[in-house]
Formats: sequence, structure tokens, C-alpha cells
Amino acid sequence: MAAVTYVRTLDYVARMLGEDVALLEAIVSNHDNLTYGAIISVYTGPDEAITALTDRGVEELTDMLSEPRLTTKTWHQFLDDFVDDPELAARFKARALR
Repeated sequence: MAAVTYVRTLDYVARMLGEDVALLEAIVSNHDNLTYGAIISVYTGPDEAITALTDRGVEELTDMLSEPRLTTKTWHQFLDDFVDDPELAARFKARALR
């Protein structure tokens, strides 16, 4: 495996993919959702950190989000499976599929 030389913040990835950053945060908050090493914590202070993704993490997240959006049923099931916050899941369910 090649060495990781740069990462992308979740804010940047959300803009790249046209996604809501809250959705991405909900997905990557469980490190088991992407392969080991795809999610990086960048410490910006003693008690502050931001989450970033490697290229592989961005690819996995893109793949993870594309298939469930084929139908409303699969999208809602995806949200139930990957978003632990019921209010946040309901907010994304209320939006039309892209």
C-alpha cells in the first residue's frame, strides 16, 4: 500500500460530492463503516480534532452513497443502518432523492 501523503477534510469531501456534511459525519463517526486507515483524525489543538478521508476513503464513501439512492426504500434503509441519530435520519429521508 502506498503511503498517504494528503487527506481531505469532511467539509471538502461534502462539497466535492454535493453531500450534506452532517450525513458524512454520521457515516464516518463509526470507523467500521470504511476500511481501516480510510478515516483520519487531524488534531488541531489539545482538545480539538477534525475528520479527514484518504483517497480510498473518498472512493468508499462515494460507492457507499451511490447504490442506496436508486430507490426511496433502499435510501431509507441505508439511513436507518448508518445514521444513529433518528432526527438526522428523518431530515435526510424528507429530502427528495438525487
